[in-house]
Order: sequence, then structure tokens, then C-alpha cells
Amino acid sequence: MGRVFVAGSINMDVVATADRHPKVGETVAGNAVLYFPGGKGANQAVASAKLGASTTLIGRLGQDAFGDELKAFLATEGIDLSFVRQTAGAHTGTAIITVAKADNTIVVIPGANALVDAADVAGVMLGKGDIAVSQFEIPLATIDAFLERARTAGAMTILNPAPALTFDRKLLDLVDALVLNETELGLLAGGGVRESADDARFIDAARSLQTSPDQTICVTLGQRGVVALVGGAPLIIPGRMVAAIDTTGAGDCFVGALAAQLADGAAMRDALEYANAAASICVQRMGAAPSMPTAEEVEALSKRAL
Repeated sequence: MGRVFVAGSINMDVVATADRHPKVGETVAGNAVLYFPGGKGANQAVASAKLGASTTLIGRLGQDAFGDELKAFLATEGIDLSFVRQTAGAHTGTAIITVAKADNTIVVIPGANALVDAADVAGVMLGKGDIAVSQFEIPLATIDAFLERARTAGAMTILNPAPALTFDRKLLDLVDALVLNETELGLLAGGGVRESADDARFIDAARSLQTSPDQTICVTLGQRGVVALVGGAPLIIPGRMVAAIDTTGAGDCFVGALAAQLADGAAMRDALEYANAAASICVQRMGAAPSMPTAEEVEALSKRAL
């Protein structure tokens, strides 16, 4: 069995719940304020570890109360934190999240995440069978160095280009599996891809991003499910009808579950099906990292679906 290495952000999520989102310039009364471990890197690492994969997280925290709390939480999840540094002079990354009717808005303040550099990933020993995962909440130069190192070592690479931003497309040459949502797809494919688009439109847009015929492009569509290109062939995975409470971290759950399954030797199609099931459990709970399901929960869901 391979290992999962996640280079990415670690945040404290400050979550405000309300009956609806405020309009620009408007103040609305909230219902509660909650604190959850988060950050795309941490979320994906927690999902991977809870689903049984040997998982290492690479990133930075501040030398502050949030940093101490997050490090303790991640350790209890069984994640290898040998490559997580607490950095003086920078606060721990923080996300301000508003949740209303299961939908969320998020403002991320990077803090120590912005200082993760090539030196942080230089000592990571990857090998064949391992899975290297990253996202866009740490500097792009660091992601490039990490994926280059993984590619040289023969590890499989997964990139989640979120939050959406423009970048040098040469980075995609280092990616075996690209996992993104419709917003990120629209930015990378040059616009014109709406959530209401049909599956064929998503497949065409995904195909435009491929840099090699065997590269997997996976588009997560929330309750609609997943549209993907696997080995050049379209794959449609229907969404699961659940009572969503909080979608924060659902995409990260998907990525972490995908990585864990691939590290266990699963075929890409089977791993995508599994990740879709895992994410459907995640959205039924509040918070990001704490909402990640266990392998037993995903197995139980799969048995009920048979």
C-alpha cells in the first residue's frame, strides 16, 4: 500500500451560521459562531487518514493558540506531522466562513500558509505507489517544486486548483489527476461553463485542459455528482441525494478519499465512485476537517446503496 503526502494549507475556520447570507453592505443576525480545524491541505490529509491511508502533511502554522490547537487535533487524527512547522512572526491561517441553508461563503487569510516554500517539501521522501496531493492555498512555486519532486520519484500526483486563480499551464504537465469544481473549470477553460451546463459541455471543457491522453480530469458538481475523463473516456457518477447541512470541506473530502483509494491500489474509476460517496457523508455534518467520514461509514453507505 502506498502513502499519501499532502502539501497544503492549515487553517482555523471561524464559522458563522445564519438564516441567509447578507447582501453587500447589509448586516444580518447570525445564529452561532463555531471554530473548526480546516484549510484545504489539512482537510484533505484528515480525510485520507480517516479512510485508512498512511498520511503525511507538509505545511506551516503560526506560533499562536490556533497553531497549537490545530497541531494537537491533526496529531489525534493519526497524521504524520514531521513536515509541519510552527513559524514565528506569522499568524496561523484563518478562514472566515458564513453558512446559510447549507451553502457557504469563505474568506481565507493565508498567514503562515503563504510562507510554505520549496525547502519545506525538499526533504519529503516519495516513491512509486505514493500519492502526492496539493491545492492552491500555498504558493504556486512550492506546489510546482512538490509535484516535480513527486513526478521524479514516480509517485502519482493530484492537483486541486482551488481556490480558483490563473497560473502557468506548464504546471498541468506534472499532474496525473486534476480535481476541480465548475467554477475552477470555467476559469481554466476560458469561461462559458455554468453549473446548469449539460454533461457533454463539462466533458468538452475538461478535455480542453488535458495535457496528455491518460491524464484524469475530474469535475465535482455537488449534488449533481461527478463528471470525469478517465483514460480519455467520459465517466458520469450521479450525485447522492442527502440532507446537506454544510458543504464546507466537501471537495477536500473528495480529494482526500480519492488519494487514499489510489494509494490502496484502487482503479481510478472505483476511487472516484468511493470519493463521491465519502463526500456525500461529509456534507451532512458541520465543519470541515471534523466532518470527514471513516472507512467504516463509507463502507456502510455503499452496502445500503446495493
